[in-house]
Amino acid sequence: MAYGITGIGAYVPRLRLERAAIADAHAWMSPSLRAGGKGTRAFCSWDEDSVTMAVEAARDCLTGQDRDAIRSVRLASTTFPYADLSNAVIVASALGLGHDVAVSNAAGSQRAGTTALLQALEGGEPALVIASEKPAALPASVAELSTGAGAGAVTLGHAGVVATLLGSATRAVHFVDRFRAADAPDDYAWEERWIRDEGYSKIVPEAVGAALAAAGLTGADVAHLILPSPIRGIAATIARQTGIAGRIAGAFEGAVGYCGVAHGFLLLAEVLEAAQPGERIVMIGFGQGVDVLVLEATALVAQARRGRGLSGAVRDALVTRDYLRMLSFYDRIRLDWGMRGEKSGKAALTEHHRVAAQIDTFTGGKCGACGTVQFPVLAYCVNPECRAPAAQFAPAPLADESARIFTITSDWLSYHPAPPLAVGFVQFDIGARLLMEVVDATPEQIVEGQPLRMVYRIKERDRLRGFNRYFWKATPVAAATENDNG
Repeated sequence: MAYGITGIGAYVPRLRLERAAIADAHAWMSPSLRAGGKGTRAFCSWDEDSVTMAVEAARDCLTGQDRDAIRSVRLASTTFPYADLSNAVIVASALGLGHDVAVSNAAGSQRAGTTALLQALEGGEPALVIASEKPAALPASVAELSTGAGAGAVTLGHAGVVATLLGSATRAVHFVDRFRAADAPDDYAWEERWIRDEGYSKIVPEAVGAALAAAGLTGADVAHLILPSPIRGIAATIARQTGIAGRIAGAFEGAVGYCGVAHGFLLLAEVLEAAQPGERIVMIGFGQGVDVLVLEATALVAQARRGRGLSGAVRDALVTRDYLRMLSFYDRIRLDWGMRGEKSGKAALTEHHRVAAQIDTFTGGKCGACGTVQFPVLAYCVNPECRAPAAQFAPAPLADESARIFTITSDWLSYHPAPPLAVGFVQFDIGARLLMEVVDATPEQIVEGQPLRMVYRIKERDRLRGFNRYFWKATPVAAATENDNG
């Protein structure tokens, strides 16, 4: 039975900043930045990180798939929120994958994602591989203009295979093009021409040739080339050197930016959404060496995108020119939030452990006696005419259920990192009603009846101890036609 990729998903933050706003802000000291001021770049809200984006990409990928079949989860990133706490376990728990799933975290290189994918493909078992990245860049740098944020996920298995691995090659080369020390906030990159000439041009072609030879192919047989890089034109250079005349992926980059470790997975999502059966794909990951995967789309490739996919994520954009908002969300500037912002956010870890089954997967309870759905699950049914004990409840997952705003208020008095705090009662179609925060919405969307979907986010950040408390929030189903130039 064939084994390979069975599905792909993507997530791009809804928030997009016009690059021109960045260039204009720094024109006084670096007017040359205006040359890169076209398009937009994706950026994370204050409550998004590599973990939350990984969850969203995986949810998109797992749409319509049997989660119980997943035997392992591999999460790749160089921007993990935790150094000593398994980020992959947090993701697996939010997805409800159970305690018997194997997890691993891959980091330390821009090709961590392709390495994790290649290793998973060689394992031959049903797996979920995710690459997620929240790149950081110094203000007024070229990287600030060109980077973005996002996550991609693929499932591997034997049923419904949309792409198979024909051949591969990997090389470990101590070539330092960029680095970031363990305690440093930003990457340090060497000169682009040297990286292109001594790095990509000398390391990548040989590995591509080896992978194609292993697959019994030549460059002329390749329909799609995937080569993530922050340096423009690299993919075209490698295509010429290797004889690949196929399409170079990256149509979304002008709207999203370069997403680091996750970028290759987003490019793969772009390709699989458009690939035809039988087309060959070369996927490359570069960073202290190179990984090359030669893939072939199967007759089922049209089923690769099970959720909204990359195309849907790119369209779902809330565009702004508010550069200071991004700087604040990325902790690049310190704002005076007043006394209300001085509260401590220490998490009650023991309490979380007791109710983790509810909080992590956003699972309530449905009363077996009267059918009332409630969250959180209490000792007795909240229906005053029922009051059946919780022993009669059945699990009621809410994360993927449709909902709408029942009542809502915009609070400018309470401290919130992205004011105003939009909070109100959310009515689920299956009957549950609870108080929730609504995020990534324009003022016009903060109205009763607004359709909502659930997203996994940071509920509160304990800056003193470096701990994030995660939970679920509500967001408008789509913001594709919205524009916020405030």
